[in-house]
Amino acid sequence: MQITAFSLAERFVGLQEAAGSASSPAVLAMLRLDAAWPEGDDVPWCSAFINYVCWLLRLPRSKSLSARSWLAVGEPISLADAKKGSDIVVLSRGANAPGAAVLDAPGHVGFFAAMDPEDPKVVWVLGGNQGDCVSVAPFPIGRMLGVRRLS
Repeated sequence: MQITAFSLAERFVGLQEAAGSASSPAVLAMLRLDAAWPEGDDVPWCSAFINYVCWLLRLPRSKSLSARSWLAVGEPISLADAKKGSDIVVLSRGANAPGAAVLDAPGHVGFFAAMDPEDPKVVWVLGGNQGDCVSVAPFPIGRMLGVRRLS
């Protein structure tokens, strides 16, 4: 059996930030893999989670805590060609968010899970910092900035 980034990431589903002023040691380790500054897990950590999974599997990484940094990793593919395994979905965040050309704006990143079978305008993403934990969650495809294939 081949281990994919998605299958490894699934093992972390349910991992969450610690409540209050405490921090999850696992989330903090993910954050500090590529940045020394995080003091706690109360910062955006979706990119840290993807970087950590990719680091474990020796896949290409962005080495950045910025979600949009993933727009420069791997090969761009269309959403129609996305496969569950190691394809990455990069999303915008916030109202009036700039397009994909602006890499330093807020965003979100996760592994492609599936297209919603009941709503063609929704993509399911496995990622970190989705409701302060690792989960599979739906996102409107209108927020999509790009899909990247890592392997």
